Amino acid sequence: MTGSIETLFAATAGFVGLHFLLAAPPVRAAIVRIIGERGFLGLYSGVATVLFVWMLVAYGNAPYVDVWYPAPWTRHLAFTIMPFSILLVVLGYLAPNPTAIGGERAFEAPDPAPGIFRVTRHPVMWGIGLWALSHLAANGDQASIVLFGGLAILAFGGMLAVDAKRARKMGAKWGPLAMTTSILPFMAILQGRTRFDWAGIGWRRLGIALAGFLLLLLGHPYFAGVTLIH
Repeated sequence: MTGSIETLFAATAGFVGLHFLLAAPPVRAAIVRIIGERGFLGLYSGVATVLFVWMLVAYGNAPYVDVWYPAPWTRHLAFTIMPFSILLVVLGYLAPNPTAIGGERAFEAPDPAPGIFRVTRHPVMWGIGLWALSHLAANGDQASIVLFGGLAILAFGGMLAVDAKRARKMGAKWGPLAMTTSILPFMAILQGRTRFDWAGIGWRRLGIALAGFLLLLLGHPYFAGVTLIH
């Protein structure tokens, strides 16, 4: 089931398409009526995990076909962007996320958008998107274009899809969050709609993000086959 660019394309299209398909209100509503909300979340997570693993295995086994030859500076660009990418993902996962699956409970908190969510209400999506784009620039082969291009589409397109879904589901509760946060990082802060919340981020979360970056840096030769520290 792996070993060709067609297989990788099918796996990536399936993984990306699953998220948009199951997020569509008619599809989600129909499935929830049959198996309930918890059943839907379990199905969503299970199928997404299988497709994600298939996509990674297909990428590892895909033939290497050059499409362009990245300039040396693109490697430095990826190295520079990755700490911020990991920071966004870690901070987004270590706090109740009002835009994540099952994140409706965050709307009941006194402050539904603390910490990194003052910077952007989609920190995890931005982290994945920046990771995908930086690696797309640094890898000019066919398989990387499919994988990282697909993940970039999922991340940046997903922000708009999630906002639309949350607006429909949360109704009036969505308004205050939308007004005090932004998709573009720091936009709500620059426009004076909110303030930077250092207390909601904290040194502990920064330390975890730094540790995660160091682990990925040291482990990169083993899971990606590319040594970043010489």
